[in-house]
Amino acid sequence: MNTNQELSDKTLSGHLASFVKKMQNDGLDTEIIDSFTYYYQKVVNNEKGFIHDKDISPVEPEEIHDLKDLGKYAEAGKKVMNRTVMIVLNGGLGTSMGLTGPKSLIKIKDDKTFLEFKMEDSKNLRIKLLLMNSFRTHEKTLSAIRQMGLKNQLDFPLSFLQYKFPKINRHDLSPAVWTKNPSLEWNPPGHGDIYSALFSSKMIHKLLDQNIRYAFISNSDNLGARVDESLLGYFSQNSLPFLMEVTQRRPLDAKGGHLAKLKNGRLVLREIAQCPEEELEAFQDIKKYRFFNTNNLWIDLVFLRDYVSKYDKIYLPLILKPGKLDPRDDLSPDIFQVETAMGAAISMFDGASTVKVSKARFLPVKGHNDLLAIWSDCYLVKENKGVISNPARDSNMLPISISLDPEFYRKIDMFFDRFKDGPPSLVQCESLTVKGNVFFGKDISIIGRVRIENTKEIPALIPNGTVIDHDILI
Repeated sequence: MNTNQELSDKTLSGHLASFVKKMQNDGLDTEIIDSFTYYYQKVVNNEKGFIHDKDISPVEPEEIHDLKDLGKYAEAGKKVMNRTVMIVLNGGLGTSMGLTGPKSLIKIKDDKTFLEFKMEDSKNLRIKLLLMNSFRTHEKTLSAIRQMGLKNQLDFPLSFLQYKFPKINRHDLSPAVWTKNPSLEWNPPGHGDIYSALFSSKMIHKLLDQNIRYAFISNSDNLGARVDESLLGYFSQNSLPFLMEVTQRRPLDAKGGHLAKLKNGRLVLREIAQCPEEELEAFQDIKKYRFFNTNNLWIDLVFLRDYVSKYDKIYLPLILKPGKLDPRDDLSPDIFQVETAMGAAISMFDGASTVKVSKARFLPVKGHNDLLAIWSDCYLVKENKGVISNPARDSNMLPISISLDPEFYRKIDMFFDRFKDGPPSLVQCESLTVKGNVFFGKDISIIGRVRIENTKEIPALIPNGTVIDHDILI
């Protein structure tokens, strides 16, 4: 045995015992401990979960069906709407936005939260809503729902908990410890554990017992993700086990997980964390890899039940995510988080497929740039259709590009403080860049391509009623 192997074995046996004890002391099930052990062995063996460029090839447009051509399936979709559940991934805190509570509880538009929009969708479509919460979002989400004063029991969403994994010290692969806030020693392991969590919570059996077979899965922060009758009909009529919605990559999407093909012909999803640093240029080549995952997925629950019955467990490709133990403290230790992505199942399930959709089904809010766009009049709320692009925008315009100075807008309280009187009108805006400390008054309109820069140390205020159609240097 070589020295590296000896060190690897020593690390595995020594630290793994500490991880197992930590998880047992926290009351985690054997199934969760076994799952972490499987991935931790890969970490110790220096497996990064990389998918190399030489092992994949691009997917061409003619290989993918387009949603706009699937209208003939709408009637079939209507017939199985009552056998469909809408699963919303509700495990995120939005730490990149300085949040400490569920991201889904941000008031996003018309004084409604992401969660309220999702609940309205399920009510209007008359389908059940199911939330996959994390240990960080579960209680606060349930508390928020109770405070809504819902009178009809059918309006209450179902919920189940995803796993949690201990964070790993990057320097020696030992369990991370943070006495200031021990809860930060744990992380939700991405959304790839949804398949296993549906079983560990017994939720899949509850759904199947209610004759619910088809599940539409999306992120809580994507207001464009709604159950579509044509997509549902196409999915059910063709007896697909798994369907991923993809859309055309644009420059702003270059870092999103892209679709590709393995040498055996199966589709594969490659996230940026699975790309070696020396291949990032190829990863971000939107002309080569043209499609990225919207994280809107469809899965046949009968197929999933039978798959797990046959193979016992679902182990998706590892995503080893580096970061800080406390995301709000740059001085906290460097750690790894073990994660998986639910879209990675596309390479595991026989018959898994994709469909191309428009950007209207992909309106995520990943940060304050996205938040300002959705909050503004670039988007409207239309009854029974959710959030849509404002028809008043020039049809030739690309989606608006916004860049707010992270030093002054990154945290949610800082953001809202600078837009106390509401967002500016951006319906005629192509791009907005703000550098420096800038506050906005009310009834402001921004037109075309605009850059606003404050080079002074003191804050600058854009006065009420200002119309801006050119660059401003303060």
